[in-house]
Amino acid sequence: MNREQFWVLIEEAREQVLDTRDASGIACRASELLAGRSSPEITAAEQILWDLMADSYRNPLWAAAYVLNGGCSDDGFDYFRGWLIAQGRTVFERAVADADTLAVLPDVRAAAPEGVFDCEEMLSIAWNAHRKATGQGLPADVFTIRYPDLDPAWDFDFDDREEMARRLPALSALYLY
Repeated sequence: MNREQFWVLIEEAREQVLDTRDASGIACRASELLAGRSSPEITAAEQILWDLMADSYRNPLWAAAYVLNGGCSDDGFDYFRGWLIAQGRTVFERAVADADTLAVLPDVRAAAPEGVFDCEEMLSIAWNAHRKATGQGLPADVFTIRYPDLDPAWDFDFDDREEMARRLPALSALYLY
């Protein structure tokens, strides 16, 4: 499995759930679809998932998660990025490039100002698929995570509404005022 195939899997899962706002349902369906693949494909999906987690490990997205969820711990940021992956490739790539683009999503707009955007289940789709397919969990050494350094220019207090409004104006307009 490569990245393109991973994103196709996520899109197939999104197409097969009744409500695409249900990120947990998308994760469950993605895991079911992945369980029908070979063990090497499942383990490859695990690495791709964590590569995407590393790609999205950026201060602007953390700030967006903070605004959208009313705060965001380390674990909360992981779960937020799980939700972001469940939104599909286009949304994911746009948000990684510019976190404020999340403000145009209908679900984000509809949930303002009290949305909760997280999907812990997305982080275990390959683990669950491998267990279902083989009866065993993934081996411990099937993936590596190399998070980049966070941008020091975004090292400010995320409770600073003025700074958030300057850096994420569209999200701040929906969620902070």
